[in-house]
Amino acid sequence: MKNSNRRKFLGTAATILAGTAAATASPLQAAAPKYPVVHHVFFWLKNPGSTEDRDKLVAGVKTLAKIKTVKELRVGVVASTEKRDVVDNSWAVSELMFFADLAGQAAYQTDPIHLEFIKNCSHLWEKVIVYDAVDA
Repeated sequence: MKNSNRRKFLGTAATILAGTAAATASPLQAAAPKYPVVHHVFFWLKNPGSTEDRDKLVAGVKTLAKIKTVKELRVGVVASTEKRDVVDNSWAVSELMFFADLAGQAAYQTDPIHLEFIKNCSHLWEKVIVYDAVDA
């Protein structure tokens, strides 16, 4: 009975060891970016203390997800994270968009939904900063 358990244990251990060795021997490959063009926008409100204005802007930004070339949209508000010299928490709302290509990002700029958003919500913000990037 003891030999049977020992053989079972050794067989299981050898299988685990072989699987671990195979997994660590193969190099990790980074996945190709799903959507390589990133459009990140930060908004500062005219009335920074107004939750109502912030919520209106958030709702307006969310309408941009309907634009065909916008592949992903994330909308955020300032997080209560640790205060550090490198952290800018002076903004109120951010949008993070992903596009399949630069042509899609360019089409977004003139899309009627985007233009309607600007018309309906630009009175809410005092300042906007945009960061566009492509995967390196």
